[in-house]
Amino acid sequence: MSASSLPLSPPLAAGFARLGFGSLPLDRLKARYASADSGSRFIELDGFNVHYRDEGSRDKPALVMIHGVVASLHTWDDWVEAFAPHYRIIRFDVPGFGLTGPKRSGDYSAERMIGILGLLMDYLGVTKASIAGNSLGGFIAWNFALAQPQRVDKLVLIDPAGYQMRKVPWMIAAAALPGATLAMPMWMPRALIAQGIKEVYGEPGRIKPGVVDRYYDITRRPGNRRAMMDIFRVLLKVNQQELGESGRRVAQIKAPTLLMWGEKDRWISPRHVPLWQRDLPGIQVKTYPGVGHIPMEEIPQQSAADAMRFLLG
Repeated sequence: MSASSLPLSPPLAAGFARLGFGSLPLDRLKARYASADSGSRFIELDGFNVHYRDEGSRDKPALVMIHGVVASLHTWDDWVEAFAPHYRIIRFDVPGFGLTGPKRSGDYSAERMIGILGLLMDYLGVTKASIAGNSLGGFIAWNFALAQPQRVDKLVLIDPAGYQMRKVPWMIAAAALPGATLAMPMWMPRALIAQGIKEVYGEPGRIKPGVVDRYYDITRRPGNRRAMMDIFRVLLKVNQQELGESGRRVAQIKAPTLLMWGEKDRWISPRHVPLWQRDLPGIQVKTYPGVGHIPMEEIPQQSAADAMRFLLG
């Protein structure tokens, strides 16, 4: 038996985990974050074992919620409580993140992400829905609205990806470094994840107990860290497109759209808001002073109320 194959003692294993080495067993993560009581379900779609929840009133209009990078469907927990009396709420872990996890082929193209949304709606018998998306989830939402406009009622885009970022978030930019796809899947300490969460909140004091642990635990799902690096590299390529191309595509959106943005967003600049207003006349805009990249998690009550007025209006 080689030294590398010797079992670690519990204290040593815990120490390695705190340093960011190793993954957590999927069964343990499911028990913690996807128990049957939580409403979590899994379905095979295009090679991914998609983690989703179907909640709220089945006889109400459908509302799909899509999270951003490194996050999971749990980022919408507080919104679900607000919207459940009025909507059938469908949320899922975007492939490569959350408990959905990776695909063996490593193909994380925008087309595949958009396709998963359509397949999930098909599986659940949803012909048309409003869609709320944050960051990468916003990108998926508005591009789905272009690909299948007949299936989208309204859009709520929260700090969405879309236009070229002059300064790419460090966590995404790191994927372009030599050896990143080998090193970062093996080593990603809790402190790194905690720092990322502080950056996406405008006011770190609003981070609830347990949030950092949840984000960190789920990044340790087997295969997630490598998938993150692959997805970040896709995002870097998408970000290289010309501003004019993004504007032409945004101008083709037909669904009524609400744009929500934290004015203290350090990941995708609020300077993108005028670009959306320029290319999509009639878009409604709501911005939040002192709030960061994920308003639905940082100020859930206020952001949910604003989205509700738009969707029910």
